[in-house]
Amino acid sequence: MKKLFLLLFLAPFCAVFAQENKLNPYGLKVCSYADYLDSCKKNSDNKLLEIKKYVPGIVLDIKYATADNFMNRVMYKQARAFARRPVVIQLKKIQAELKKAGYGLKIFDAYRPYQVTLAFYEGASDKNFVANPKKGSKHNRGCAVDLTLIDLKTRKALAMPTPYDSFAPEASSTYADLPPEILKNREYLINIMHRHGFRVIPNEWWHFDFMGWQNYDLMDIPFEQL
Repeated sequence: MKKLFLLLFLAPFCAVFAQENKLNPYGLKVCSYADYLDSCKKNSDNKLLEIKKYVPGIVLDIKYATADNFMNRVMYKQARAFARRPVVIQLKKIQAELKKAGYGLKIFDAYRPYQVTLAFYEGASDKNFVANPKKGSKHNRGCAVDLTLIDLKTRKALAMPTPYDSFAPEASSTYADLPPEILKNREYLINIMHRHGFRVIPNEWWHFDFMGWQNYDLMDIPFEQL
């Protein structure tokens, strides 16, 4: 009887503990909305800022809010882009620098809920172009951005090696057999991003990870909650 009473007494506390420390199928700790809010109270740099509200003139082309992506279906309910506070601060500086040269940034994707990373891995024909959910994505940490350059006068994107989300070899950030103009545009993008703390990944010229991403937790918060 005492054992039964003890089990009944502890059950609610165990349930709360399990919920607060919820692990994904791979054993990773993935932050809930409550976890996220708590982390922001402790450190304002953890806050996810909506990029468009903080970076003047930035253009959004959120492919995963449409069916125009490699999954051929809508993955986001809202066409919005978020990133951690230090990431957005640097994007604002980059945008200001680009403006002086007549250019600007176009964002394809930024923070990505973990559930979407799971879906990408299951649906991708080439797993080399999507993050392994066993480790999670820098996007899930709010520390990665997919982007390109636009001409401010024409509002058109500069010529780049491939379209966004291409699985072609030319998508590599070091692919060399390309026209001079495209090589110049790609290097211009990579160089300005590098100067502000971002690093391009080897197989996607458009994907940049923010240095220090290791300091931020994986998250699975839908845009609707932010």
